[in-house]
Amino acid sequence: MNQDYIIPSAWSILEEGFEKDRVTSSESLMSIGNGAMGQRANFEEDYSGKTFQGSYIGGIYYPDKTRVGWWKNGYPEYFAKVINAPSWIGIKVVIDDEKLDLNKCASVSDFRRELNMKEGWLGRSFKATMQNGVEIKVSAQRFLSLEHDEIGAIKYKVTPLNRDVTMSYEPYLDSGITNEDTNWDDKFWNTLSVSEKDNRAYIQAHTMKTEFHVCTAMDSTFTVDGRPISLSLQTNQTETYIGHRYETDIKEGEVFAIHKIAGYITSFNHDKDALKEEANKVLDTISELGYDALFKKQQEDWAAIWGMSDIVIEGDVKAQQGIRFNIMQLNQTYSGKDSRLNIGPKGFTGEKYGGSTYWDTEAYCIPFYMATKDQQVARNLLTYRYNHLEKAIENAEKLGFKDGAALYPMVTMNGEECHNEWEITFEEIHRNGAMIYAIYNYVRYTGDYSYIPEKGLEVIIGVARFWKQRATFSQQKDKYVILGVTGPNEYENNVNNNFYTNYLAKWCLDYAVEQAKKVSKDYASDYKRILDKTALKEDELKTWKEVADRMHFPYSEEKGVYLQQDNFLDKELITVDQLPKNQRPINQKWSWDRILRSPYIKQADTLQCLYFFENHFSEEQLEKHFDFYEPFTVHESSLSPCVHSIQAAKLDRMEQAYTFYLRTSRLDLDDYNKEVHEGLHITSMAGTWMSVIEGFGGMRIKEDKLSFEPKMPDAWDGFSFKINFRGQTLKISVAKDKVGFSLDQGDALDILVNGKEIRVQAEGVTEI
Repeated sequence: MNQDYIIPSAWSILEEGFEKDRVTSSESLMSIGNGAMGQRANFEEDYSGKTFQGSYIGGIYYPDKTRVGWWKNGYPEYFAKVINAPSWIGIKVVIDDEKLDLNKCASVSDFRRELNMKEGWLGRSFKATMQNGVEIKVSAQRFLSLEHDEIGAIKYKVTPLNRDVTMSYEPYLDSGITNEDTNWDDKFWNTLSVSEKDNRAYIQAHTMKTEFHVCTAMDSTFTVDGRPISLSLQTNQTETYIGHRYETDIKEGEVFAIHKIAGYITSFNHDKDALKEEANKVLDTISELGYDALFKKQQEDWAAIWGMSDIVIEGDVKAQQGIRFNIMQLNQTYSGKDSRLNIGPKGFTGEKYGGSTYWDTEAYCIPFYMATKDQQVARNLLTYRYNHLEKAIENAEKLGFKDGAALYPMVTMNGEECHNEWEITFEEIHRNGAMIYAIYNYVRYTGDYSYIPEKGLEVIIGVARFWKQRATFSQQKDKYVILGVTGPNEYENNVNNNFYTNYLAKWCLDYAVEQAKKVSKDYASDYKRILDKTALKEDELKTWKEVADRMHFPYSEEKGVYLQQDNFLDKELITVDQLPKNQRPINQKWSWDRILRSPYIKQADTLQCLYFFENHFSEEQLEKHFDFYEPFTVHESSLSPCVHSIQAAKLDRMEQAYTFYLRTSRLDLDDYNKEVHEGLHITSMAGTWMSVIEGFGGMRIKEDKLSFEPKMPDAWDGFSFKINFRGQTLKISVAKDKVGFSLDQGDALDILVNGKEIRVQAEGVTEI
């Protein structure tokens, strides 16, 4: 049974009624972020019940020493942890000498919590009867500024309902925090100073080992019934905590409000010796603006984001809520401003999985950012990997590769591999191909070839060298083979000739030869620089071509499909529909040994290849492979339903495509995997966007043009979306009986619709 307490709503994630057992789930679902930092939706006031406190800063991490039972040569020494940062949201609330704590109140009613997706804020309201008999009404609003991304703001209001009270607010900062996810219970932060000036307070701390310095700062103002008031403060301070306590008498029915602004100033962006000074500059700016002006700017900034990235679904509010939730979280996680940052699998919503970057970025996220933002954002994501090329070469050297071969990490913060599960760190090497596919995908979509001679070819060469060395020539098969790998299906480890890995390796090698020749011909000066830097020899291109041309692909003549790996048919081929429901999910019910011997597939693997290289295979081949592999797929990866939704739509199996779409779009909202309390599945959310745009919209690049083959689920009355394509913004509106195309900007655009070329004019709507 999936959770179902989130109220369907087109523009909000809504929860009504206070239930203690769902607090941590809601903390994940209503997380907020602005690309530079983020936080779980923890209560501002004290809460003694079960909670997962979490605030995170982009780029700030701790190298937690690897913990394994048996050390193997080549293991990374650490696992990079996205660390819980000093907390600034806290406000202790005391009414007639009793602390407000929803876990201890005599009663709580009218509880409502909202993540407003349209305007980018978190809200909460409730009534409560405290143990001392005071009845109160509380409302809180919080957001992280997109414009001033080092700062967030809180408006917290309390109204006594049944008597006059003496009440205090104590806004505070706290650096005495810990991570839920830690290997050795290490101390991640060292607090350097706790200080104050007037209404402002500061905690300066640095991360252990990595020496990131952070100044957490706050400032507070107060109103009664909307009128500003001045209050004297009492300081409560320890080595890791500072609170400013403000007390006053409040009459029954009066609204006592605190406006708290706070945030992080870091050595990631400033001189570590000037952080307090920089914090004051930011606080000065925000104080002068005021809460209302800051909030108005937040509304405008989110309106601009939605103006480009919104997908409108008519007639299906759950589907509408799901896609907007995914789009919002992607925008909260990564803004595209900073090429040092990337998209972590949990974003700013939790700590599981550690590092900030997986292959998910290249395989799933780049299409979303290319199409909904300026192409520079996608270029920044590619530049992130280019800047880590030397580390990728070092990673390969640690495993015995040489001569500039590059192995990009499975998990990283700074380019260095920091994942320590053997079957993933050393065997899940298909991630290397995703780096090159992303470059190809970027050039194909944007038409911006300049990235390859400027930066991309160096990455392509490093990865090609890896594949050449990783392949082994089999005398028996008279082919090149790739042994001891794990494909995208992590329910098979240490297999030989994973089809997807082998095909991707061949394609990378062919692509490397093709691009080297093109750059040498058309960009001679760049090519000379690259030759000098990489020591590339002409003979290398020949050996790459030989390996590519003679790559082995396991195939079954009987089944008419490429095999996921050499021995896949040796398994007991019992399909998922024959599994008892009480055995699901198998990753929580079965031993790892049993899983590895089973035919069950965690996510698209062979089908991932047919997704990436759709134009290399016929629709008949796709259908045959889909029919063979999907029945064995348990979809226990968040990245699984989206690919299957796209392919089901391609095959015109709309009911199945829609089912997969709902699963991917509401994966967290409905908590399919029973783990949302740990954080959200951010990178798979980009796959949700693809399931609409590429699945139901049928968008592809063909003949160097945008191409569409729109199809609509029966549950929908219509849907529409926008695409930023080579400087032009195209809107696509799909109805039951027609499809409309219009341009927000740019000249007339030639596109393909169901294989036929049409011209979309700069004005009006072109309908077919």
